[in-house]
Amino acid sequence: MSLRGVCRALGALAMVLLAIQPSQAQEPATSAHAALDAIAQLEADARKETSGQIEASAQTLGQFEQALAAQPSATKALRDWCDARRYSLEQPAKIIARRFPLALSIYPPAKLREQLGVGPDEPIQVRHVALDCGDALLSLADNWYVPSRLTPEMNATLDNSDTPFGTVAQPLHFTRQPMSSQRGAADGCTPDTILTHRALLRLPDGRPLALVLECYQPDVLAPPGPIIRPPAVHRPVDVIR
Repeated sequence: MSLRGVCRALGALAMVLLAIQPSQAQEPATSAHAALDAIAQLEADARKETSGQIEASAQTLGQFEQALAAQPSATKALRDWCDARRYSLEQPAKIIARRFPLALSIYPPAKLREQLGVGPDEPIQVRHVALDCGDALLSLADNWYVPSRLTPEMNATLDNSDTPFGTVAQPLHFTRQPMSSQRGAADGCTPDTILTHRALLRLPDGRPLALVLECYQPDVLAPPGPIIRPPAVHRPVDVIR
C-alpha cells in the first residue's frame, strides 16, 4: 500500500474511534486524536516525498533531452542512455525495434510528400515500432521513409529484421532536423508518453530521408538498474495505439 493509502486507512480508523462517545470510552478517543496527529505527519511526509519525486523526474527528463539533442540518431541516444543507466542485463546495451502491423499506425501527417520532397507516385514506406532495451520500453515510434534513398540491402533489413532504422541508415551519415518537441503526449502518441519529438532526417546532399514521430515512454525516467518484467507485463500489440 502506498503512503497515501496508509493515510486514508488510518483516517477511516480515527473517524470510527472518534465516533465513540468519550463517556463510553475515553481511551479510544485519545487514541483517535493521536492517530489524527500521526496521519497529519504522514501526509506531510507524503507531500515531501511526492515533491522530491517530481523534482527528480524533471531533472532526469532534462538530462534525457540533452542526450537526444547530442545525437542525430535517436537509436544511438537511446543505446547510450540505456547503457549509462544499466536498464539492460546485456552490456553493451542493444536496442530492439519490435515491429507492429501497419494497421496500427496513425494516418500519415499532412504534407508528408512535400516534407519528404517526393512526387505523387514515389513510394513511401512506414515502420511502426516499439524500441526496447532489455525489458525497458523506451519509445514508440512511427517512421515514414523513402525506400529509393536507401540501398537495397538496407530496405531488406528494415523489412525483415528488428534492427532500428537509425542503425540501418547510419552509413548514410544522415543529420537530424528537429520539427517539434513537447513534454507529454502529442497527437499520435499514447497518453503515458512523457516526451514527443518530430524530426526530419536528411541525407548529406540535403534530400529528406525520413519523417519520424517519437513518443518516449516512462521507462526512460526509471532509476538506474536493470528493469526486469515477466513476459505477461509487456504490452500486447493490439493496445499499442
